[in-house]
Order: sequence, then C-alpha cells, then structure tokens
Amino acid sequence: MKFPALAVALALAAAAPSSSFVPAVGQAYQRFAIERQHADAASPCGSLVGPLFSSKASKRAGKSQGKLSPTHRPRKGKGFGHPTSQSFRRDPVSRKLTADVVVKTEHDGVTDEVDHMMREHLEHSEPQHFFRSPKIQIPTGFVPGHNQVHRGAEHHVDDGHNGLQHHNPVAKMLSHIVPVGGRPRLVSQTPEWRRLQRHADTIKSTHLRDLLKDQERCDAMFAEHDGAYLDYARQCATLETMDLLEELAERQDLKGKIDAMVSGEKINFTEDRSVLHTALRETKDKIGTVFVDDLDAVKEVHEVLDQVKYFTNAVRSGEIRGYTGKRLRNIVSVGIGGSYLGPEFLHEVLKTEPEGINSALGYSLRFLSNVDPVDVERTCADLDPEETLIVIVSKTFTTAETMLNARTMRQWLWDFMGDDAEVVRKHVVACASVSATEKVKEFGIDTENCFFRFWDWVGGRYSMCSAAGAVPISLLYGYDLFQKFLDGAHSIDEHFLNAPFKKNIPVIMGLLGVWNMSFMGYNTRTTLPYAEALLKLPAHIQQLDMESNGKSVTRAGLEVDYPVGEVDFGEPGTNGQHSFFQLLHMGQTVPCDFIGFVQSQHDLCLDGEALSSHDELMANFFAQPDALAKGKTAEEVRAEGAKEDLVPHKTFKGNRPSVSLLLPKLTAYATGQLLAIYEHRTAVQGFIWDINSFDQWGVELGKKLAIDIKDHLHEARSDPDEKPVETGSPATSRILNYYVDNSRHASCDLLQDTNPLTSVTRKSHRDFFPPDENNLQGRGGRL
Repeated sequence: MKFPALAVALALAAAAPSSSFVPAVGQAYQRFAIERQHADAASPCGSLVGPLFSSKASKRAGKSQGKLSPTHRPRKGKGFGHPTSQSFRRDPVSRKLTADVVVKTEHDGVTDEVDHMMREHLEHSEPQHFFRSPKIQIPTGFVPGHNQVHRGAEHHVDDGHNGLQHHNPVAKMLSHIVPVGGRPRLVSQTPEWRRLQRHADTIKSTHLRDLLKDQERCDAMFAEHDGAYLDYARQCATLETMDLLEELAERQDLKGKIDAMVSGEKINFTEDRSVLHTALRETKDKIGTVFVDDLDAVKEVHEVLDQVKYFTNAVRSGEIRGYTGKRLRNIVSVGIGGSYLGPEFLHEVLKTEPEGINSALGYSLRFLSNVDPVDVERTCADLDPEETLIVIVSKTFTTAETMLNARTMRQWLWDFMGDDAEVVRKHVVACASVSATEKVKEFGIDTENCFFRFWDWVGGRYSMCSAAGAVPISLLYGYDLFQKFLDGAHSIDEHFLNAPFKKNIPVIMGLLGVWNMSFMGYNTRTTLPYAEALLKLPAHIQQLDMESNGKSVTRAGLEVDYPVGEVDFGEPGTNGQHSFFQLLHMGQTVPCDFIGFVQSQHDLCLDGEALSSHDELMANFFAQPDALAKGKTAEEVRAEGAKEDLVPHKTFKGNRPSVSLLLPKLTAYATGQLLAIYEHRTAVQGFIWDINSFDQWGVELGKKLAIDIKDHLHEARSDPDEKPVETGSPATSRILNYYVDNSRHASCDLLQDTNPLTSVTRKSHRDFFPPDENNLQGRGGRL
C-alpha cells in the first residue's frame, strides 16, 4: 500500500457500522491531529507524519529531507533489561496513535483491524529509514467531525457551519478492509506473534553454548526482589527475544489483565467469579480497597484470619478440648486437589524449619486425600480418636472423594466415642465457601465456632493462603508462622504488580514459559528444587499449571491453533539426577526450573570433608544447568580418550534451557514467595495465551460419568439374578462386568454381615474395642 497513513485515516472515518463508534473515531482522529501538530512544532525537520510511509519526492528535495527521526534508535539485539538498550522505538506520534487504537481492541473489531493494518506495515517497513514526509490534506468528507450520523452504508457529516451533508464514496470501498462488526482474533494472528515465530527460527539455529559467551547478554538476564534471585541466561533466548515477548505482552494488555484480576473484576467469566487469591495475603491497611458484589474482600479475609488465630491458639493452649476432655493433639486434614496439595507442600517445608520444629512439638498433622480406603487406614494408624481433630476442606462441601472420606472419619470418631452429635461438634471443623454453609450445618459441624469460610472468588488450587491452608498449618505450627508465609507471598504480589516487566520475576518466567511452549515447541517442563523439604512442591505446581492452563479454547471460544499448557513434573535434586536426568540430557528437550537456597535449613560439616553437605548439594545445583546448556561435543569426548565407537554414546548435544531461582533460606517467608511466584507465572501464561486459567470444566465430565458408573455398580450389587451390567458402551460394559464378577464379596451389606465393626475400625488405639453405643453419656443419637 503506497499511502498507509491515508488508508488508516479513511478506514477510521468510514468503516464503523453504527453511530456508537463515531465519537470514538472522531476522538482518535483529533488526538492524532493534536499529537502531529506538537511533533511538527518540536521537530527540527518540520512537519512529520511519522514512520508510516516515506516519500520519494521528499528524498529528492534536498539535504534537509530524508533525515532519520530524532527518536530513532536502531535495533542491535540487546534491548531487554540492558542499560545500553538500543531497542527499536517508534516515534511518539505513531506510538500514541497505536496505543489509542489498541485500547479499544477488545470492544471494537473495527479498530482491531485498523491496528492490525498499522502494525503489519510497521513490521515490514525499514526501521532505518524513517523519513520526513509531506502532509496530506484529507478531504472533509473523510474526516470524522462533531455531529455524524450513519444511515445504512452512507456516511453523513454535519460540519457545524453550513449544515451540508457529504456523501462518503469510500465507505463501501473500504468495507472489505475493515470488516463490519469485527470478530475475535487469535493471538497467533497478531503481528507480534508472527515476529516471534520468525525470530524463533533464528534462535533454533543458535546454540546456548554460543549465547553464554555474550557477556552483555548474560549480565542483563537476571532479576532480583527481596532476596529472590532469578537467572535466566541459560534460556534459548536473546535480549531481542525478551523485547519481542514484552511487545506481545503489551499487545495482550498483560498489565491491564493483572490489574483487573487484583481489583476484583470477574475475569473468570465462565463461572461469573472474581479471582482474588492476592487478597488472601493483603495487609489490613488495604481494607476498603477491593470489593466483590459490594463485599469488602480484604475485610472478610482478615475477619477469617482473626477467627483462625483465636481458634488455633485456643486448641494449642488446651482451652478448646475434645469430647472426652482430652487435649486435641492430632490433626487430620481431609481434602483433595488444591485443598490438599498446597497445605501438604507447606507442611513438608515447616517440618524441618527450625521454628516449625519447635512449634510442632507434641502435635501431628496428616492428610487424607485419596478415596482409596487404604489411605484411611494409613492415616488413622496409631491415632487416638479422643485426641484427634478432623479438618474437612471442601469449597462446595460436595466433592465426592472428600465427602466420602469426611463421612468415614465421622464414623471413625463415632465408633470409638459413641454416635453422639456432640462428638462431631467437638472433633470436626470445616473450611468451605460461604455458599456451602447449610451443607456444613447438615453434616453436624458447629457453624458458629468451627466453620472457617472462604469465598467463591478463591479457586481451589489458589486457596493455600485461605482457611484451607491456615487452619491445619496454624493448628500444628501456630498462627504466627503461617502469617510469615502470608507475608512472603504478599511481598511477591507487590513486586508482580509494581515492577517493570523487564525486572518482574513472575512475568519473565511466564513469558519464557510461553516462548518455550508456543514458539520453541517444548511441551514439557520440570521443577527441580534442590531442597528435600520442597519434595511436594512439584506436585502442587503440577496441579496449579496443568489445571489452570490445560485448555483448548480462548476466552472468546475460539479453538487455539498454538500450543498451550505444558506437562509439568519434578523431583527434588539430587534424587532426580538419578531418576530422569538421563532424558533431560540426552532425550527430548525439557526446560528446567532449578530452585536452590544460599543457606540450608540444617547443614552438616563432617570431619575430613572439605565442603559442607549443603555445598555438595549446591555444586550440583550450579553444574546441572551448565551441563544441560553446553553439552559435550564429540571432540571433547575424543580428547578424553574414548574409543571411537563410543563417541556418539557419550556426546551431549546440550542447548537445553533452564532458569535458576536462588533464595536466601527455606523459611515460611521464602515458601510464601515461591508460592506467589508460581501462581503469578501461571496467570501470566494464561493471559498471554488468551485463555481462562481460573476454571476447570475438564474435571467435571469424569465426575459425571463416575456418578453413572456408581449407579450401575449399585444396581449390580443389589441384583439377586446377577445380570450383566449394560452401560451403553461395549468396552466399558465388558471391563465393568469383569470387575463386578470378581468382586461380589465387596458389597457393603456382606461386609456388615460378617464384621460387626465398621470397615473403618479394625482395632482401636492401644488395642481396645469400641465402646457400646452412647456409653459416654452424650446427648445420643446419630445425626
């Protein structure tokens, strides 16, 4: 297109299908005109239209023509985070116009197409030749005015002076350029995405071994906040890569989406819910700043935290006791998914943290998550029911596995202390959504004192900082230690919200996740904490990432045509090195997250050893990323004297990306930081991919089919004729009948006939059998 600036102006003037768009077009044009006048006045070269086109006539006019824009800085591939950044910059006029148009992208398909046309031209123009160009007088009929009216395909303009109406002859001509009404677009169709695709082709032909020789690049590729230090120099990326990723983030309005999330907008639109896990660790001075449906979210959070603090301190001090008057020293947390993985991950950290060790003396915490009855047996082994407090964690109080286990634990308590309703009120508490209050009450729980609410705007996998984590952790370790965990998470929240993208740890990790998955083609990722106390972190991240970003359609319902949602796995180092590192070094390429600590929770220094045990561990932490990145060439293998036929087997290709995350020491505070970093990384990737990271409809179908199967099983168990089960699926019917035919003895009725005890209780604590019903003088009666 010879005159794209004219085309853009004409498109803006003529393409809108309704009067609602006209004022916006007029305002955009007026802003453009004002900015151009300011640029003309300030420019030593005179009038500038901007780098939208160059004029051959102006080049021939003389030396004063054809000068580079005063704002021009040529790209040299080192713009992201480097103090001498020379990234390509568009001049202020085009930058302002582009921003004005982009603001309306989500609401107006027409402006989206104009923006796309402008960006495509900028992408293919020569950045080294931003020449001064002559002004173009746009006919009055093409310029959006003050009082414009659309009637069908005609565009009438009232100029405010003579009242004459001008027919716009280009409206129909341009209608095929800017579609009437517009339509949603995939991010893969944007110029920013296409630039990254072309850039990826270049990067794939570049080896990390060579990139690591670039001192300027390596010195720039890090970020630091509050003791957390991220080194991403071993990514298959350059500073130009990071520039392009940041441009994509701007195109996707990453900052706007982050702000919408933390302010309480209902970005989880499929469930009509806000996403406010950040409010769970917000400070009290922010009460009155975040509202959801007229509810002060931060105030609600602190009311529950105060309740948790009072209750857990009362239990630990002995003020609150069990049904028989014994102190409650054993905690069993019943939950699954996010209700279990997050709290267990933190529990494993605090188990060996010095303050945690002292705080937990005399208490125990166990988790019951699996509906497998063996998990019940393992959990209840050697526990005294009279000293046990059950914490049921279920947002809706309807999760099938959790509620079956909850009823099982209630039966376990009744078996040993009688089936008095007061047993439940003294030994069972609930963490659930306020919408589940009636279900909590029906279960028999004291909703006045033993119900710790959280809200529909807290997703299960993001609920670690809610009552779901606060109650079990505070019961074992005390509330003050849990508060330190919240403080660490809040520190990263503030960094995430306020740090520029170039130095923003979660944003950088999220952008690199998009880069590796969608552009480099690496569809798996591993988390490698070099700290045994983080052994449950990979499982938590696995759920956090895969349940959030395991999607196939965009927010607009379009099927994605680009890879999203990595397969996450992991294991603590150095155990993982002797498990799956063979694949990492010589099999498929898997980006790695190495997590290490400057100080150990408990270091060892043995006589005769030159290094401490922690130094030994950290030597591996530093060596493995280099080994993955650099590899080992055939020449290096030969230089070691290897036989020629063994050279291919001992050669490492390298070029395998990783990041290294280093923190001072594994404490409650640092664990909060880690949690928030990975929560925000997940959100960033979802925002860039334009998917909803906060629903999980994929788990619902399996739940529904399980209910159907349970109905078939009940029918089969109760059928005296033992007729074959018919499910409607031959394959399912065949394997289900095999199961039923070989497990006829598993009927609950048969078990109760042969065992007077419930299936929960074989022998009691310290080998006494359960008391007779109600012999503990309770109020009597099952619920």
